[in-house]
Amino acid sequence: MILTLIIVLVALLYAAFITPTYWLKVERSSAPLRTGVKILQISDIHIERNRIKPERLARLIRKERPTLICLTGDFVDYEDSIRLLPAFLHPLRQSGVPIYAVLGNHDYFLSDVSGLLEVLQNNGVVVLRNQVRQVHGVQLVGIDDFCSRHHDLAVLQDLDPTRPIIVITHDPTIVLYLRHRYDYLMAGHLHGKQFAVPWLFKVKDFGPLARAGIYKGRHRSAQGLYYISKGIGQSGFNARFLVRSEVTIHQF
Repeated sequence: MILTLIIVLVALLYAAFITPTYWLKVERSSAPLRTGVKILQISDIHIERNRIKPERLARLIRKERPTLICLTGDFVDYEDSIRLLPAFLHPLRQSGVPIYAVLGNHDYFLSDVSGLLEVLQNNGVVVLRNQVRQVHGVQLVGIDDFCSRHHDLAVLQDLDPTRPIIVITHDPTIVLYLRHRYDYLMAGHLHGKQFAVPWLFKVKDFGPLARAGIYKGRHRSAQGLYYISKGIGQSGFNARFLVRSEVTIHQF
């Protein structure tokens, strides 16, 4: 009887805390920009605590045929983990879809990000550090991480107002400080709480957006639409509670 109860308890704990880290959800969002651009956003890889296989993502890419792949930060926590990234990135690169990225606050925990940047670039990832690229008729703006103070808002100045402006960044809190218009912004960082308990962001400070209950999905600021991904990896504990891992298809 006791053994049965233990087995049932373990099964329940596994279902509640581990299954959501495997059970990938494909979310969808859109904006009426009439460009035909489709972006697959993958956020918060956290390679040390990630149970989403890159082959699963490669199958999704083949099915969805996105125009671009955007990786919105937090690749690693530790220097030694950088060596794990090529195996993860290889199936994405093999798709032939251009890959753009920004860094996240955990990436800046490294003593030097040059090793991470080298691996990303060697695997076909274009890292935008407060830079703009003209891609498929849109202005793709990569704003570096706000949480770790590597951002430069001046990158939004002097853009062509007649062409769509799509921003990729890591910490969505930056939307509270942007004063220039954009059409769409995608971010991550907040993991959709990761543990869906009501008081979490009252105890753990993740900024004013999180405290206001804005930590996932699509929202609007005075400057434009923005979307917060729940990400595919975990921070701290390799577990989630009532929050599934997510990748997002953005249609413009």
